[in-house]
Amino acid sequence: MTREELARNDGREGRKAFVAVNGTIYDFTGSKLWQDGAHEALHQAGRDLTEELKSAPHVRAVVERFPVVGKLEEPQ
Repeated sequence: MTREELARNDGREGRKAFVAVNGTIYDFTGSKLWQDGAHEALHQAGRDLTEELKSAPHVRAVVERFPVVGKLEEPQ
């Protein structure tokens, strides 16, 4: 999935809420913690959150609970 495709899945206005972490794209749609594509007013879906989540606690264990929907394509 390209970064443009990821950005279209921002969780707003009924769209899916996809988040990329370490090159993997997860579907956070339906999570009560990601209402309208935002998590605690800190993080927005439709983006690569790898850097933002490096300092967050228990990221890997939490993120890996969500379905994988693809891989993030790197710009060429």
